[in-house]
Amino acid sequence: MNTQTEKPRPERRSAYKAFRLISTRWMDNDVYGHVNNVVYYSWFDTAVNAHLIEQGALDIHQGETIGLVIETQCNYFASLAFPQNIEAGIRVARLGNSSVRYEVGLFAEGEELAAAQGHFVHVYVDRQTRRPVTLPEKLRTVLETLA
Repeated sequence: MNTQTEKPRPERRSAYKAFRLISTRWMDNDVYGHVNNVVYYSWFDTAVNAHLIEQGALDIHQGETIGLVIETQCNYFASLAFPQNIEAGIRVARLGNSSVRYEVGLFAEGEELAAAQGHFVHVYVDRQTRRPVTLPEKLRTVLETLA
């Protein structure tokens, strides 16, 4: 077992393919005066799914295929707080037959280095059976632009 793993470092915004502006809300701050860690995961989900919906690759209401999160992770480098705008950068790190690893960097508006970055993995499944399915062609096409 390797006990000397490299410490994560914040990436530059140029490492990401698409961006979404997200406004912090008063309720995002915790008693310590910064955005609570659980909110970051919500921003990951918002950035990726909004992009897919806007690109016509995901129909959350009528689509036969839905994405289920099976893994998440986040590293924090700098505090974010209300009132502040966040720019969420997204990219695809791995594109499989039925799964996708999304990587997301969260940047204070205008900042070059990520305040936080992480990933989550979606497995795309049939809405009814919840069994994995091959990524639909339109979804795969959009995801390839993020790879």
